[in-house]
Amino acid sequence: MAERVLIIGGGLAGLAAATALAARGFRLTLLEARNRLGGRASSFQDDAAEQLIDNCQHVSMGCCTNLAHFFRTIGVGDFMAAQPALYFMTPDRRVSRFAATDWPAPLHLAASFLRAHFLSPLEKLRIAWGLWRLLRDSAGSPLTPAPSPPQGRGESLPVDADSPFADWLARHGQTPRIVARFWGLVLVSALNETPDRIGLRYARKVFLDGFLRHPRGFVVEIPKVPLGRLYGDELQHWLNRHQVEVRWRTGVKRILVEDERVGGVETRGGDSLVAEWYIVAVPDQRLLDLLPVGVVERHAYFANLKNLEHSPITSVHLWWDRPVLTLPHLVIVDGIGQWIFNRHNGGQSPSPSTPLPLKGEGRSFPRAGGQYLQVVVSAARQFRGLGHEEIGRRVVNELRRLMPAARAAQLQKCRVITENAATFSAVPGVDRWRPAQSSPLHNLFVAGDWTATDWPATMEGAVRSGYLAAEALLARCGRPENLLQADLI
Repeated sequence: MAERVLIIGGGLAGLAAATALAARGFRLTLLEARNRLGGRASSFQDDAAEQLIDNCQHVSMGCCTNLAHFFRTIGVGDFMAAQPALYFMTPDRRVSRFAATDWPAPLHLAASFLRAHFLSPLEKLRIAWGLWRLLRDSAGSPLTPAPSPPQGRGESLPVDADSPFADWLARHGQTPRIVARFWGLVLVSALNETPDRIGLRYARKVFLDGFLRHPRGFVVEIPKVPLGRLYGDELQHWLNRHQVEVRWRTGVKRILVEDERVGGVETRGGDSLVAEWYIVAVPDQRLLDLLPVGVVERHAYFANLKNLEHSPITSVHLWWDRPVLTLPHLVIVDGIGQWIFNRHNGGQSPSPSTPLPLKGEGRSFPRAGGQYLQVVVSAARQFRGLGHEEIGRRVVNELRRLMPAARAAQLQKCRVITENAATFSAVPGVDRWRPAQSSPLHNLFVAGDWTATDWPATMEGAVRSGYLAAEALLARCGRPENLLQADLI
């Protein structure tokens, strides 16, 4: 009889592990505390709106090869829409368009970069110098260690080489204005952290994988549907075909450990569940709550999780009575938020003239001819202590300064959502605290974007962690197999 695997957590990490193992003959039970799958990259039902609302807009990029593989596996690859260009707006409302040319990497974005209105010629020269140094370092400088197999099977740096990125920027002639308008603009969105807190390792990875190594790595992909729809009928059909049992609203109260093995789990409802193997795919601090205190204290593998720091993300959902933005999105230079997403253009609905079916207080949101926008504010510590009304007011005021059409438009509805611990912070040396997927307990494995994946806290990192957890389980079963997908080449 096939061995049973119990997976705790139905986010991307748990789902990726489930798809990998179910296709290889294991009997799987997936426990999810909520009534929906997807974890943080999911949607919820807005009672007033009577519609699925994303916690926060998530995007993918061409370099996210494992996420793309996962979406293809469950049959929702076509739900992602590639954005052939990115649009950057400054406070004076001027817009620069970034798109790749047919030139080989790393020159594919050079033409757009040279046309960028928000950087001076001298600033562009300084940035080009910095990018060249990042490429040179990755090709074999003192920053690149002697070959050794890192936990996540990707590039690795020794801890002492992962210095503060702010120091690296200063050493390479990057001024505060350049940091704010280029390096920080990219990194705050990609890593959900400010440049002064970011380590060199992951800052470098963002620019190399996302912008310099391959022309397709730069291409942003946005879901055409609410995130929750990505985990809808297609995923359920896949799970049913592979006989994966999903238990909704089944939160785990504790993991039972005996003799350095998991003997079972106890649910909040009082049930006891037993399997041969266990994968825990929950937030890092939640894992500590599930384990016996003695186990955490005995193993640095678990105890080190207390050192992980976290950063917040705020998303502001706005419904207007008329279109105020014609572009599919905007990247804001020198703004409160980093991105404005037009959910009626390349998002959930085919055109700005087609309203979403939002209903509340006896009227629909938006009304016919209206528009739904989402503003994402990463590393949103500046909002601490502010109420949702004040946060919404500040964001709306900025949009009205940037988009003249919004000044005459009526705001029908505003909803602010903040995830206070949205991602782990990619601070210098963070990999000291990120555990491998194979734990000290013989039959327990962990998954989550916070584990050792060689990637920051992204959907790609979550999927990689699930595949790596499945790899670790297969290896312990005597069936070693590589499941990670190749990077762009």
